[in-house]
Amino acid sequence: MDFEGYCVKCRQKRSIKNAKVESTKSGRKMAKGTCPVCGTTVTRFLSNKEAA
Repeated sequence: MDFEGYCVKCRQKRSIKNAKVESTKSGRKMAKGTCPVCGTTVTRFLSNKEAA
């Protein structure tokens, strides 16, 4: 699945490269991967529909 998140270093929305769905300590789902331009870790919280 293709996710888009905000890269803090580039200050733009980027597609998340090698995105994996993980969950936080509180159980909230998020997509975590790297920025294709600068290589910084990019995360995005997901809705229940996106996480399924």
